[in-house]
Amino acid sequence: MKKVKTLISAILVFGFIASCKKSDSHKSITHPIAYSSNESGNREIYLTDTEGKSKIKITNYSGSDGYPEWSPNGKRIAFYAKYDKNKTWSIHTMNSDGTDRKRLTHAKNTWDASPTWSPDGKKIAFGRHYKNAEGIDQEEIWIMNADGSEQTRIEPLTGGSPCFMKDGRILFHSKSEDSEICIANSDGSNIITLTNNTAEDWWPKISPNGKQIAYSSDRDGNFEIYVMNTDGSNQKRLTFNTILDGDVSWSPDGNKIIFISDTEDYFDIYLVNKDGSGLKKIIDNGSQPSWFKAMR
Repeated sequence: MKKVKTLISAILVFGFIASCKKSDSHKSITHPIAYSSNESGNREIYLTDTEGKSKIKITNYSGSDGYPEWSPNGKRIAFYAKYDKNKTWSIHTMNSDGTDRKRLTHAKNTWDASPTWSPDGKKIAFGRHYKNAEGIDQEEIWIMNADGSEQTRIEPLTGGSPCFMKDGRILFHSKSEDSEICIANSDGSNIITLTNNTAEDWWPKISPNGKQIAYSSDRDGNFEIYVMNTDGSNQKRLTFNTILDGDVSWSPDGNKIIFISDTEDYFDIYLVNKDGSGLKKIIDNGSQPSWFKAMR
């Protein structure tokens, strides 16, 4: 009889743990899109469902929070916060519910933004923008451990919006003024340039299967959303607007892309199929979206 009771207790405990895990997973699935918004008066980070109907505000900061990026396991979010009257931007991480907020970078009078997690979640790369002693803009890419230690500039790379690829290489746009979409090893070696024009090509993001890149370009006179293969071939324009479209993020299945579109007041977030069909607005007053993609 004692053995039976022990077995029943073990089953109940296991069932409770499984229920908790299912609940945590369910939460990440129902609110998989992180984004920033000034809906509350300050720029804060929110989570929402794929239709933009249910919103959860997970930060409460008197300054400005933005550029959220999910960790590979969905437990942490990297983002930036602004200090010193917006003169200093710093990279932070927090739990996906907004708890355990940690500041990782502290360089004054620099703009640290666009954090990206390595596939194993152990590293974070980010862009750093500042003016040097001569007043010339510097655009660098840095890498550090996920706890903020061992911060190192990737010396050969100039530009911004880094994005880790599945094989550990970094996708980024080169320094602005005729910027191009490029790929390099995480140490900055073997730089491959994928675009070649006199336009600005920005905000590249790799598809979940690693075969395509979505990005924004003003090559046709206005920033629009494009996709191409990872070797730079088959470049295709998806949007046709008279306002800026940018800041892309792929859906977990790689069939859809969300992006921001400029408006008179702020930005809105739209969704489009990767072939350019099915365009629709899903979030009013939102920018810098990141769609959680579960580890595969």
